[in-house]
Amino acid sequence: MSSLAFEGFLSTPEMLDVFNETSVTQAMMDFEAALARAQAAQGLMPAAAAQAITGVCKAELYDVPAIVGQSGRAGSLAIPLVKKLTETVALFDKQAAGYVHWGSTSQDVIDTAMVLLTRRALALIERDLTALIRDLLVLIELHADTPVLARTLMQPAQVVTVGYKLLGWVAPLLRRQARLRDAAGRALRLQFGGAVGTLSVLGEAGLDIARHMADELQLRLPPTAWHTQRDDWVALGAEVGVLCGALGKIARDLSLMAQGEIGELAEPSGSGRGGSSAMPHKRNPVSSMVALAAALRAPQRVAALLAAMPQEQERGLGNWQAELAEWAGLFISAHGAVKALSEAAGGLQVDAARMRENIDGLQGLVFAEAVSMRLAAVLGKSRAHALLESLAQRAVAERRQLRELTLEALQDEAMLRDAVTAEQIDALFDLSRAALPAARIVHQQLPELKREAAALAGKDGQDE
Repeated sequence: MSSLAFEGFLSTPEMLDVFNETSVTQAMMDFEAALARAQAAQGLMPAAAAQAITGVCKAELYDVPAIVGQSGRAGSLAIPLVKKLTETVALFDKQAAGYVHWGSTSQDVIDTAMVLLTRRALALIERDLTALIRDLLVLIELHADTPVLARTLMQPAQVVTVGYKLLGWVAPLLRRQARLRDAAGRALRLQFGGAVGTLSVLGEAGLDIARHMADELQLRLPPTAWHTQRDDWVALGAEVGVLCGALGKIARDLSLMAQGEIGELAEPSGSGRGGSSAMPHKRNPVSSMVALAAALRAPQRVAALLAAMPQEQERGLGNWQAELAEWAGLFISAHGAVKALSEAAGGLQVDAARMRENIDGLQGLVFAEAVSMRLAAVLGKSRAHALLESLAQRAVAERRQLRELTLEALQDEAMLRDAVTAEQIDALFDLSRAALPAARIVHQQLPELKREAAALAGKDGQDE
């Protein structure tokens, strides 16, 4: 089985299509067509020559695997592509063939092609990230007050609400969506500098040609070529990596809460989703699995992009090529993660009854801190903490409720008997009261998060 089978398993057909060989070839052809039209507009080639070139800038006319296969020996995908394009143009117009790729260089066509493809990739991520945020906001509103255990160091800690937990999932996604757009606005630029970035072959017409190409391809025109200045480009890749980490956080929490022993959340099921080849009873969190795989792989890809930044003088040797090889994989993983979690959020099942059972099953231990703080007003912090620690240990050992043991301790301790009432202790073990601070945060922050989401959803794709 090829590695692509496993790559596709962790991504989406849409994103794999963006970066497949035909798409890359067509994006390079789009650059060559734009170059020819721009040069014709500036009088550097006859209009008929530009028409001859643009008429065959169609990937379906070529043996794409053969072109890709020749790129290794040539040292660049652009070299066999331009050669084959030139040969094809010559079949119809030998004079026009002499104008193919005029004044450009291999990195111009490849970098611009990757920018065009990345714009498509970001649009897919944007679409499904918006859907994920929307569905999470709906769940937050529905479960703003639903009590659930908060866990620290993998152990039960206190009571919060489902809405509070999900608030911690969606806020980073909104930040990432905004940062991705900002980074894309800086990075999605035309690459066109010729041999060493000066467009010297094109003379004074170079800037006008570049402007014409940028307008046609709907890309930002940079002040200079960025052949070996990769900061904005790598910064965009890093933002995609951080998004993978934020999605991984969601997937980690979701998978833990979906464990059978916990059973508080569940991903959608049916149609073979999350099944086991051996155990019919299993309901595997497959969306979480895909997102966690992306979070695992993204750091290495981002590290490779960063490592490739110190490129030699006016053209990198090996590092630019390494960057190209890593770039598509980062987006392939990222879209797999956001798409998978979007599907999960749309049908996420919240078991409030099970959440209550898990809280009740802890014999009141999650209220220990609140009780300790109340008793500290009488006994002092250290003594109150030691008392509650002892009572908690007894609750576990004797399988008794902490509330009962605390009420007994009130009678045994003279200082407490006169200062703390049973009603006050009962209030400290009230579940709704315990969840109130978390619920209050949700109700305070949710309107602003909804406004942010609406504002982001109202923008069409990336800022150009």
